[in-house]
This record gives sequence, C-alpha cells and structure tokens, in this order.
Amino acid sequence: MLSLNRTSFLNKTGISGSCSPSISRVQRRGPVSVRVVALGSNGRAGEGNAAVLVEKNKLKEMREESSSSPLIDDVDSKPTVAGGVQDVYGEDSATEDQFVTPWSVSVASGYSLLRDPHHNKGLAFTIKERDAHYLRGLLPPTVASHELQVKKMMDNIRQYQVPLQRYMAMMDLQERNQRLFYKLLIDNVEELLPIVYTPTVGEACQKYGSIFMRPQGLFISLKEKGKILEILRNWPEKNIQVIVVTDGERILGLGDLGCQGMGIPVGKLSLYTALGGIRPSACLPITIDVGTNNEELLNDEFYIGLRQRRATGQEYAELIHEFMTAVKQNYGEKVLIQFEDFANHNAFDLLARYGSTHLVFNDDIQGTASVVLAGLVAAQKLVGGTLADHRFLFLGAGEAGTGIAELIALEMSKQTKAPLEETRKKIWLVDSKGLIVNSRKESLQQFKKPWAHDHEPIKELVDAVKAIRPTVLIGTSGVGRTFTKEVIEAMASINEKPIILSLSNPTSQSECTAEEAYTWSQGRAIFASGSPFAPVEYDGRVFVPGQANNAYIFPGLGLGLIMSGTIRVHDDMLLAASEALAGQVSQENYDKGLIFPPFTNIRKISAHIAAKVAAKAYELGLATRLPEPKDLVQYAESCMYSPAYRNYR
Repeated sequence: MLSLNRTSFLNKTGISGSCSPSISRVQRRGPVSVRVVALGSNGRAGEGNAAVLVEKNKLKEMREESSSSPLIDDVDSKPTVAGGVQDVYGEDSATEDQFVTPWSVSVASGYSLLRDPHHNKGLAFTIKERDAHYLRGLLPPTVASHELQVKKMMDNIRQYQVPLQRYMAMMDLQERNQRLFYKLLIDNVEELLPIVYTPTVGEACQKYGSIFMRPQGLFISLKEKGKILEILRNWPEKNIQVIVVTDGERILGLGDLGCQGMGIPVGKLSLYTALGGIRPSACLPITIDVGTNNEELLNDEFYIGLRQRRATGQEYAELIHEFMTAVKQNYGEKVLIQFEDFANHNAFDLLARYGSTHLVFNDDIQGTASVVLAGLVAAQKLVGGTLADHRFLFLGAGEAGTGIAELIALEMSKQTKAPLEETRKKIWLVDSKGLIVNSRKESLQQFKKPWAHDHEPIKELVDAVKAIRPTVLIGTSGVGRTFTKEVIEAMASINEKPIILSLSNPTSQSECTAEEAYTWSQGRAIFASGSPFAPVEYDGRVFVPGQANNAYIFPGLGLGLIMSGTIRVHDDMLLAASEALAGQVSQENYDKGLIFPPFTNIRKISAHIAAKVAAKAYELGLATRLPEPKDLVQYAESCMYSPAYRNYR
C-alpha cells in the first residue's frame, strides 16, 4: 500500500500567501490510503511512471468527500483571490515562480499530459520535462518558447477569413492548451475580443448545435429537476467562485436560442479570466434548458436542447429556485452568480428575488449600466458641465435601458443630493409603443413605471427628440438602423456636441453605425457603440469610435467582489466601478474623441476597478476577507491569473 495525502502540489507548505491579507487554518484530515500501480511508459507495471490507478471505491469516496468540502484541505492554507482556495494548478501571478506537479487524479505524464489542457505546453516542454514526464518521441525535437507559440497561433488564426472559423479555432485551442489560449487572448485582446465574444459569439450561438464538439460547461434541463445538486457535483472543479448562467431566452439581440445560448456563459467566463484575472478553474458556465419557443430550432435536426416549448410560471420558478439553492449549498455564500441574457420578465424578478440572499449580478441590467455611466462621466470632459446638466432620451426600455437609466439617476442624486424621484425626471424612455408617459402608466410593466412622466404621447423617435430636446441619445432597442439620418440630424441641430450611444449587439442590430453618426452630425457627435466599428474619416479628420463594452466592467467587478469576500452586490459598488473606469480615460484618449480607454490596458483597468469595488465593499461592511489589504490595486494585480507556463518537477 502506498499512502497519498490530498495535498497542495505547489510546495511543501501549501499555497503562497503573497496575495493574502490573512491566514486561516483548515482542519487536517488523515491520509487516504489507496492501492497504486506504477506503470512504465509501455503501459506495463514498473517503476518508471508515476501514473496512479486509484481503486474505484476509494476514488468514489474521495469524490463524495470533496463535494461537500474543498478538494484539498489537509494542509495549512493561505487565502488567495479565490477566497481561501488553494492554487492547485498554479494559476495566480503571485505563484508564478513556484514549481508545480501536473496532477489530475494522478500525475499526468506521457500521452495523457499532452491531452490535459491545464498542464499541456505543447512544444514548450523543456528537454528535462520531456524526460521526467515520458514525452520523448511524443513531440518533435524542437523546444518552442511561449512567445513563439503565440506568434504561430496568431498567424494561423489570421488565415481564416470567416470570423466563426476563428472562433472555433480559439475554442479548440482552449480545450488543448489553456495557458496558450489565455496568453493569446491577453496579448491580442483588441483583435480577438470580437472573436471570442460579441459580435462573433452571436453567430456561434445560432450555430452552436452544428459546431458543438465537447462540453464546456453544465447543461441543466427540466429533466434534471430534483437532481441539480448532484449535477453540480459532476463538474470536475470543486472550488468555483464565479458562475455565469443563462436560460437562452434573449441572447444578445438575436432572441430565443434555447440551449444554444451556452456560447454566452463560455465567452463571458473567458473574459473574466483574460481581462479580470479570475482563475479558469474557478469559473463555471451553466445553461438552464427549459425549452425554446424558436420554431426554427425546434425543427433543426442538429439542435442540442429540449424539443419543447418554454416552461413558464411555477414550473420555471421551481427549477430556478432549486438551482440557486443548490449552488449556495455546494459552493457557499460567496460564489458570484451572474445572470446573463434572461428575458426582461425574468431578469428583473430574479435580481429582486435573490439579490438579498445570494451574491448575484445581472450584466445586462447592472453591467451595461455601469459601463455606460462611465462613458457619460468621461464625456463631461469633452462637453463640460455635470450629469445633472443633461437630458437623456433612450430608445429601448428593457433590461439595459432601464438599468442604465436607474444608475444615471442614482449618480445624479449622489452628486446633487436631490431625491432619486427628481433626478429620474431628466430621463425619458421610448419603447415599441412610443414615449413612456403617465397616460400609459396603467398598461406599463412594473420596471417601466418609474420612467413615466407628464407629457403628451409621442409615437416616433424623431418627434420625441424634437420635443424632449435631449443632449444624450442612448439606443438599447436591439433593432438595427433606428437612429436614422433625420434623428441624428435633429440631435446635431439641438447640440453642439451630441452624445450618441448605439449600444445594441451584435453589429447588425446597432441603432446606427459609427460612419452614420459622424457623417450625419457633421463630425460633431461623441459616439460609442456596443459592438466594434472601424475608424471613420470625415472632412479630413479620423474619428476612432469608442466601444461601450460590458467587458470593461464585469471582469474587474468580479475580481473586486471575490478578493474581498463580498457577500452581496450593492448599487454603490456599481457606481464605484463606473468612476474607476472613467478615471482611466487619458487626455490622449480625449484628444481622439474617445470616452473609453483602449482595451490594450484592460488588466490594469480591471485592477483599478477591482480595488474601488473592494474598497466600497469594506466601507459598506459587506467584505469578509479581513484584514483589508493596505494597497488594494497591488493586491488585485498579485491575485490575477497568469497564463505564463509553469516549470514542472
């Protein structure tokens, strides 16, 4: 018999505490004795290979134990960004210089090591590592650097002309070599962000059934009702800190894509890691499949979800409640649950219901609001004055529109000390039936009622612009080309520098293009969009359109919540995130007409956002990671995931 302790494989004492403000002791357990057989490289018993075969009953016992407690808990652990969870894979910046052992259930070696995305380095394995882990002959003799691998992969990806092909190549790389995937994304974020997320991820979701090759998250359907806790325990990683979950009913501006909405949680969590530094092993994408009302998908032979109409009412509510309860039971109080692309009627209800009992965040409502508010705060440097000096008109009164409006009203209330009810009066919304006014209040959905003001009914957007005379026009309608030439010319006739934000995704659903905004306003518009647009030349000047991308906010917000051990999201944290992002816009950016900083500095930006969010959490008494670090920015940076290859023993 050989005794194996479930211990940390970074060093003899467990994880480094260099990014931890405190030390906690985890109860020791006795060693788990299992029978092992050392296999030679030829597969026969011998002394050469460290591959371990664990007796089936012992493996099951270890698995059952780990489902109710951390996988590795018999050593003194020092909390890190993952909330006291040991850095088993060597993912954090603070532990870059330490050696790791490439464990899975056993020490990965030989062919299995090359198939393990956590530990595979491809041609970057050194000669010493190839000898130690039985890789001789399984790789060509060349040893390539990480940088050369990145250059090669970018050359390969750029040869694809179709964005969806580039997306599939990136997803394939993520499944083969996780660190190379994230280094590629981090080093080329401006080029690859539109590939791994909007707009390309929209097409990927539409065709997800056809391109699906291997699972990248958990699929929970109505058939699993009563078994959700068991399903969560099927996921191989036990120390989850961020979950992005969707039910696929409102994917971007594309509507109900059912089970195929999984591309959204997968893409968002890739950005949590690449842009916000959250460990990949701490991220879990989930799709809740309650059916779809998309007839095209129901009749598609390649559709991968339930072939039935969407469940609603009590059946839907019970499944969601079981899910929320199971997540908290399995992962604890401090796991962040991000609701993504739920339809309006469910999104607001879920946020209201679970906001006081779970650490929840809706990116469509809160994330979009925070990034847009940051852009508006930054824009004051270009137009002068304060937010309270403006009048706002929205086209679209759903999750994004009302969420942005509310956060703007909160910020104006904070700045002016005026009641929230008063600051809301500066904000007007137009929905599919026209301007939201008091005479329509009886028929309005609950979340629209705060935005009904005294005014005569107006049906057309251009007439609303002429009547309200807004200084800021914001599009969240999900309907393309609704900011017509007449609308933008009306804005330009009212304002010297009209602020026009065309936020709907993907690009085809944008209310107007950058070229249209600059041309029709005679080059005077301050413009930003939800999806990226190329620079525009007008009247001898080159305008670089900004992108009001949620990716500016949610990665840093998530990092701040996790590193402080926050247990609830508060509106003041969203305001803090907005102010932090606005503070990162440089004079050079302003000179180009930009109201958002470039994505090339996104990890630095995320660290500053995380620090501001964490500081606000400590101020509000919602942080549990004590004591508070003295330098929160430095602490955030030290806790960020590093894609650098680790040296193997």
